[in-house]
Amino acid sequence: MRRAHTLTVLFILTCALGYVTLLEETPQDTAYNTKRGIVASILVFLCFGVTQAKDGPFSRPHPAYWRFWLCVSVVYELFLIFILFQTVQDGRQFMKYIDPHLGVPLPERDYGGNCLIYDPGNGTDPFHNIWDKLDGFVPAHFFGWYLKTLMIRDWWMCMIISVMFEFLEYSLEHQLPNFSECWWDHWIMDVILCNGLGIYCGMKTLSWLSLKTYKWQGLWNIPTYKGKMKRIVFQFTPYSWVKFEWKPASSLRRWLAVCGIIFVFLLAELNTFYLKFVLWMPPEHYLVLLRLVFFVNVGGVAMREIYDFMDDPKFHKKLGQQAWLVAAITATEFLIVVKYDPYTLTLSLPFYITQCWILGIILVLTWTAWRFFIRDITLRYKEIRRQKQEHRHEKDKCLSNGDGHSALLEEPNGSKLRERKL
Repeated sequence: MRRAHTLTVLFILTCALGYVTLLEETPQDTAYNTKRGIVASILVFLCFGVTQAKDGPFSRPHPAYWRFWLCVSVVYELFLIFILFQTVQDGRQFMKYIDPHLGVPLPERDYGGNCLIYDPGNGTDPFHNIWDKLDGFVPAHFFGWYLKTLMIRDWWMCMIISVMFEFLEYSLEHQLPNFSECWWDHWIMDVILCNGLGIYCGMKTLSWLSLKTYKWQGLWNIPTYKGKMKRIVFQFTPYSWVKFEWKPASSLRRWLAVCGIIFVFLLAELNTFYLKFVLWMPPEHYLVLLRLVFFVNVGGVAMREIYDFMDDPKFHKKLGQQAWLVAAITATEFLIVVKYDPYTLTLSLPFYITQCWILGIILVLTWTAWRFFIRDITLRYKEIRRQKQEHRHEKDKCLSNGDGHSALLEEPNGSKLRERKL
């Protein structure tokens, strides 16, 4: 039935597109016809994928919604592969087909500048540095981390990623001017206010979702209009709730998996800034916002698939399709950055930054070796030693029992005497 419905929809869509092309006279503009043909091909593929792709772990608001984003992931990955195989100049100029205003070098901007919170030299407004930072990116930071918290569902991991990204900005500010910010912009506005408040609100939402009772009733079975409207609104909440308990220190496998998740998450965050830089896209361009909306939708599914695979590998024997696509997209974006501007990426880190990262890596490796190897060996040795001591104590206790044990000791001697007599 589902396949027949799919073929019907595809047939209607194909006929509609063909009817449109027959009604109008085909323009002689090659670029326009190319763009129109690509868009029509993508629409047909999305229509096929929405009805035929494999369902993911989410069913609200509708499984077709998440199948749509899965197909968008495939289209986006194909687009990245196409950009990857172009020359640097052709790839940047290709962006003009999406937006004619793109394909031009970005103007240099000073993101650090004066870092005084109170500037006495400015008689008009001494706090002008603070007001200059309160732009549209502040609510974007807040809502971004609110949604990331809903995806990760763990306060510890969210704070680690938030703080680690600020350290990455400190480490890479010699490569990208976007990362050059004031200290109070890093730690007060970003970590505490925007990210911290977003994580806090996200955790409160997670607490409400975990306490909410999930009893779904058909829309037409609800008698009142108020109940119907409430049911429509709750259609956009989860069908059921699964609390993520990552437990990174429980085993070496989970620890490596959590470290891998944090690494891919940070790499995807860095790709946002580096892609803007190498493809000459302004930070406020709508394509940057569309990419973030895309990652919010596909990232939630990917995190759920990863958690299911880690938590119950017997039932989920392989990693989900959306998780693999997100990993492939992140890797392809990084390859584009490496190809389009290898000079920026190869700018050497300052010596003190290198020392800090080497020290951090050594500490993490040392803790890993202690927690999952040295500590386990020590605990195993102590357990064997304790068992031996208990066995020796029980043996000494049996020896001190008196007649009962002496009879047991004399029995072998008596049997030897009988053997000699015989």
